[in-house]
Amino acid sequence: MAEQENPLDRERFCCSICLELLKDPVTTGCGHSYCKSCINTHWDKEDARGSYSCPQCRQTFTLSPFLEKNTMLADLVEVLKKTGLQAAPADHCYAGPEDVACDFCTGRKLKALKSCLVCLASYCEKHLQPHFQSIAFKKHKLVEPSEKLQENICSRHDEVMKMFCRTDQQCICYLCSVEEHKDHDTVSAAAERTERERELGLRRQTIQQRVQDTEKDVKLLQQEEKAINGSADKAVKESEKIFTELIRLLEKRSSDVKQQIRSQQQTEVRRVRELQERLEQEITELKRKDHELKQLSDTEDHNQFLHNYPSLSPLSESTHSSIRIRPLRYFEDVTAAVSQSQRPELTS
Repeated sequence: MAEQENPLDRERFCCSICLELLKDPVTTGCGHSYCKSCINTHWDKEDARGSYSCPQCRQTFTLSPFLEKNTMLADLVEVLKKTGLQAAPADHCYAGPEDVACDFCTGRKLKALKSCLVCLASYCEKHLQPHFQSIAFKKHKLVEPSEKLQENICSRHDEVMKMFCRTDQQCICYLCSVEEHKDHDTVSAAAERTERERELGLRRQTIQQRVQDTEKDVKLLQQEEKAINGSADKAVKESEKIFTELIRLLEKRSSDVKQQIRSQQQTEVRRVRELQERLEQEITELKRKDHELKQLSDTEDHNQFLHNYPSLSPLSESTHSSIRIRPLRYFEDVTAAVSQSQRPELTS
């Protein structure tokens, strides 16, 4: 049975400023009532403007109104407190568009706390209490609030669908089971649920076992990855060590070859310079003799010419005939030897 609206609803006796039950209620000249402390605080904030307004109807007063205690209203509030008038729910307790509302609340509906699969109705905390207190509701099935309760009603017979047809794999009501499904394999929805839950349990066990097996495989792969990384790091360090030693040996060998080349260079340059010096001396001597011969040739006196001619010294053997210019490949044998020694190292 639907509840009748309570004429003594708490909201009728709430202060519109603090939203609580009136305390020491006073009434303004416009007829609205407030807690004395609330309205005084409100008007204290308006002192600077020199005018005062009612928070509800906005009627203004040029002077701060004299407030008298509303004795009748104060007595009524006290009576309501003693009779156990419940506090008004906070705004967040009321059902919004996205919430499941209590089917038994009148006026502004509260959020449903539970839905009953037997009653096919949803209840707020207050209206849910009979389900906990009365034996008549002991076997009722309470679930989280649901907007799909009407889906449990048979559209043909308008009965709760408590049966399950295994032949057609659908929920049916009792009348369906004795009419169009009478020759089908039917059981109670609860029994089918128990069987399906058993199957779910087995499937979960299988899944959990696969999870454990897969986790073991993942750990093995993680260990393998760690081993690969460790082996790679070790190989890199060893190769760096080997190449560092090779570089040291190559640098030493390079230094030795450079030293050998420079030594051979000095020897060859010294040989060339010695020959060059001898040739320059020979040129000087030849020029001197040529000058003597020219002087003798220029002598006009025949007797003097013949007298001096025997005294001419013979020419020395020319050094030019002993000079052999080598091909310009002095150090190719060295570079060839270095190149030959490099090939086995690069191809190894």
